[in-house]
Parts: sequence; structure tokens; C-alpha cells
Amino acid sequence: MRGRRVPLNPIRTFEVAARCLSFTAAAKELNVTQVAVSRQIRALEEYLEVSLFERSHRSIRLTENGQRLFPAINRALDDIDGAVAAVSMRGRRDVLSVHTHTTFGQRWLIPRLQRFHDRFADIEIRLTASAHPVIDARANQVVIRTGTGRFDGCDAEFLAPVELIPVCTKALTKSWKVKSSPANLARHTLLHSLARPNDWAQWLASVGMTTIDATRGLKFENSVLAYEAALQGIGVAMGVRVLVAQYLRLGSLVAPFPHVLPLDLGYYLLVSKDRRISPGIKVFRDWLRDEISAELS
Repeated sequence: MRGRRVPLNPIRTFEVAARCLSFTAAAKELNVTQVAVSRQIRALEEYLEVSLFERSHRSIRLTENGQRLFPAINRALDDIDGAVAAVSMRGRRDVLSVHTHTTFGQRWLIPRLQRFHDRFADIEIRLTASAHPVIDARANQVVIRTGTGRFDGCDAEFLAPVELIPVCTKALTKSWKVKSSPANLARHTLLHSLARPNDWAQWLASVGMTTIDATRGLKFENSVLAYEAALQGIGVAMGVRVLVAQYLRLGSLVAPFPHVLPLDLGYYLLVSKDRRISPGIKVFRDWLRDEISAELS
């Protein structure tokens, strides 16, 4: 093997088949027949003198050798793509796929994307969001999600702490005699995010409020809806400080109590260990850190 060139067509075919775990899907992506895919995989297996796939009637899966080879091939093809882009695609936009929490995407990231675009017009952000962001290096280059900092198979970069602080409109507090007392909460509707069901209980316990039922009030699918209800003056929402900081700065919401409860959680930027840290990822990461630092300072 030492004196022979690695067969690049079989290598590319293997990468697609391993990513899809389907010869049929690989054939469709490569615009060839399934027989051609099988032939290329067989050629690579003969070249390496190992089996890369376990084949059954309805499915395929990677062998141990296939599992070892796939991430290395993935990184190598990323490097080739990057080198080719640097030489032959000068001036084209760098596309960066980002996946994040719905609330973080809607309430924090989207309002700032114009600033990113103004500074880095050559990087195109493709943003998706869900209640529970999935770490999938094949679909997303960057994932932003909450956690304790330990994420299997990923390099994690800390972005911001998760800190709880109640928020509401200023009008809601005008009749309060003791402005900063959490006892005022007994007079108002608590607004809950079902995605964060324990926030009110944790915050009330941290200020020693045992007489207020932490479960009462209105419940919403996510924090986006809870914050919107707070903006409408319906009640008091439990805010994550980094997500409501802009509302507080603009005065559309206020934090009626000084107590901020830090949780053992943070927002992290995740990149799969199998993926090369591209210049676009580095730019986006550094921009995120600068924006969050300015927001929380």
C-alpha cells in the first residue's frame, strides 16, 4: 500500500455512504447507481484489506474499522474543501450552519445578526432552532446549547452563565409599597416556561419565600412566550439574565428584585471533535463572546 495512491473516488463514496448509512441514499447524493456505490466501497475494502460495513438485507452499519476511518476521512475532506475554497472560491460567501435553542435564537441571536452581517459580510449564517438542540456535526457546524460543560464528542466553549431574575413591566410595580420585596409576587400572576419548569421554585426558595405557590400562574411552551406575556403586562416572568438584558436596558421590562440566582449551567458553543475549526467558526465564536460580554457588563 505504501507506494500506491489512495483511491479518492472510493474514499469520497465511503464518506457519503458512512454519513447516510445507506447505499441507496449515497447513490442519490452522488448521482450514480447503487451498484456503482457498492463497487466503489468494495474497491476501498479490497485496497485496505478490511471490511468497512456490515451489510444486512435492509440496512448497513459501520464496522469497527469503518468507525475509525470515517471521522478521519471527514476531517481530511473538510481540509481539502477549505484549501480548494481558499484557492478557487475567493470572494464567495462562507456558509456557517448554526443550531440553537429557540429562545436564544429568537430573543438574543436574531436581533444581533445584522451587526454580525455588517462586520462579516462574507460569512452567511444559516440558523435553525429547536427546544432541544441536537449535536450533529454532519448537519450543523456549530451548536449553541445549555449544559454543565461536559458534552460527549464535542469541544465546548463557555459563552454565558444561566442566571435567573424575575422581570415584568414597570407599570406592574407602581402600586407596590415595598418596591424590592418578593412578597409582592403574591399579588401577581407568575409566568412559567414549560421548558424550564423549576425556575420559579428555585428562585423563590433562594430568597426564602415559602408562602408563595411556585406552581401557580400561566404556563407557556417556552420562554419566548413567557417573555411576551410579561411584555404585555400579564404578569411576572422568570428571566434568564443574558436573554432579558436587552429588555432591561431598553426599559421595556424591569427587574423588580435585586436578587439574581446563578445556576450550575451555562450557554456553550459546541463543535464536534470530528470537525475542523474553520476560520468562519472562529470569527463567529469570537463575535459571540464579545457581544455577550458587552451585554452582561
